[in-house]
Amino acid sequence: MTSSIDFSTCDFGDEHKGDASGAFRVLPPVFRDFGAHRRFAGPVVTVQCLDDNSQVKALVEGPGEGRVLVVDGGASLRRALLGGNLGAAAAHNGWAGVVVDGCVRDVAELAVCETGIRALASVPLPTERRNQGVRDVPVKIQGVTVRPGEWLYADEDGTVIADRPLHRGA
Repeated sequence: MTSSIDFSTCDFGDEHKGDASGAFRVLPPVFRDFGAHRRFAGPVVTVQCLDDNSQVKALVEGPGEGRVLVVDGGASLRRALLGGNLGAAAAHNGWAGVVVDGCVRDVAELAVCETGIRALASVPLPTERRNQGVRDVPVKIQGVTVRPGEWLYADEDGTVIADRPLHRGA
């Protein structure tokens, strides 16, 4: 299970500090932890959506299989793309984590969700579901390209993306 993956983003940074290929990337340190797990890792699934969490809901209500959902919400601070109900669904369905380039809500509920949840901020407004957004496409998170199938590692020191698994035993 993903929670047993042993890793350190700082060790990865040391190992890949000279990487100019783009195979190893670091997300800017602008994300806050909202879930019960501060450390999480897994293969990436992507969603691109703006102020509409229809695709986020559809994914977290399905099997997570230890993956990490990366949501390109356009860094919007207007609407929450994940709340308590969807956070609980993500935890229940085996998602290792959710990273939202945008907002979440129901902060107290998210804090007890047994999964990793990172976002820019919280805002009380929900989205209006219009069934918009696309899945499984390359996205830009704070200027960093993230592709489906890549690996995301998040711990107390930051969040990194790699084109392949980097942890021991992978």
